[in-house]
Amino acid sequence: MRKNTYPNEGGFTLLEVVLTLAILGVLAAIAVVAYRGYIEASRTASAINQITGLELVIDDYQREYQKFPSTLAEVDNGTLLDPWGHPYQYLDIADTASTGMVRKDHNLVPINTDYDLYSMGPDGQSKPPLTAPTSKDDIIRANNGRYVGLASGY
Repeated sequence: MRKNTYPNEGGFTLLEVVLTLAILGVLAAIAVVAYRGYIEASRTASAINQITGLELVIDDYQREYQKFPSTLAEVDNGTLLDPWGHPYQYLDIADTASTGMVRKDHNLVPINTDYDLYSMGPDGQSKPPLTAPTSKDDIIRANNGRYVGLASGY
């Protein structure tokens, strides 16, 4: 008769291995969701900062030329892209009669009287009323610059 040379041989059972992998999978899923949320918050903050910077450039242009630029290209920012790779949207309200594309709040009142400046957000789509589903993720400038942030928060 052969004697077992390893009487207390320790090892993992299949159940223990499967349970460990399941726990690691759940932790990885939580980490991925948290990471994506962090990335999106970072992109939103970056868009807010870029819009604030564009505001300064546009206001400097207005002080120098006594009018707002027709396009962002006039202030050398026509090719600037938001963090999602879309061009920033600009509309001179004060000096033109292009009121059809003016951004509006939930009461359909224009959110600015000088110019509209916004990012179309992650989906790259937008409509003039902020209540439109495609506009909720936009990063907007409202109240003539007193608010810059998510359209859903305005």
